[in-house]
Amino acid sequence: MARTCLQCATKVSRRMHDFLAVMSAYRTVQVAGLKDYRPPNTYTDVDFPPADLTRDNKLKGTMKVPLPPPNMKSPRFNRGLDLMRGPEEIHNTFTHKQFGIVALQGGRLRHGHFEMIRQTINRNLDASRMFAIWRVDPPWFSVTKKGQGTRMGGGKGPVNHYVTPIKEGRVIIEVGGRLQYEEIRRCLEDVAAKLPVKAIATTHKQMEHDRQEEQRREQLNLNPFSTEYVLKNNMVGCNKWTSPYDYLWFGKYK
Repeated sequence: MARTCLQCATKVSRRMHDFLAVMSAYRTVQVAGLKDYRPPNTYTDVDFPPADLTRDNKLKGTMKVPLPPPNMKSPRFNRGLDLMRGPEEIHNTFTHKQFGIVALQGGRLRHGHFEMIRQTINRNLDASRMFAIWRVDPPWFSVTKKGQGTRMGGGKGPVNHYVTPIKEGRVIIEVGGRLQYEEIRRCLEDVAAKLPVKAIATTHKQMEHDRQEEQRREQLNLNPFSTEYVLKNNMVGCNKWTSPYDYLWFGKYK
């Protein structure tokens, strides 16, 4: 349907008529955008780690095989499941209070995982204003394995490789410096997705917020039948099939 334009007195389409009406309204109304130029962050509270913990503010390389003391064979351990069960009680916070990767379950890290972390982080790190440090020990726990087709017996097999056992909540690496989280977030998420255990890239503020939220939910919980209550009162005869570890962490950790 054609309409007549009031300015030029010509017949135009309805869409063009609406467009001209909007443009004329913008010509008559003056608009000024509100601009907020905030000063950049000075990062005065950032502390860089000592020089012996990094290699030019980047991650150091780790040894594939630990060096035992002289005149001593490498020890051979059992499965070491106690080193992966339960929560991490020591290395569960960021010392520099910035960013890093935290494990969400227990597991083992091999030397190949250390190399993957080191190469990925160092490739995306600006050493002039950033740093990265290890929060886990190099591989030290020996894992034995017998050759294929070997008969049973004959004692424990030889050492095959070395790993680093970690628990849930363990900080694996820590990244900081004069930077924002968005600059390193993609890199940390890629590393966390390639690890053999469930891990998450997070910040110090987010970790504190999650802990406060967990405490708040426990305080506001109105359900009396919690896991701790059910186990302690042996409801439905659960003591027959529950694990002794369930009475330590009440189903929160494995």
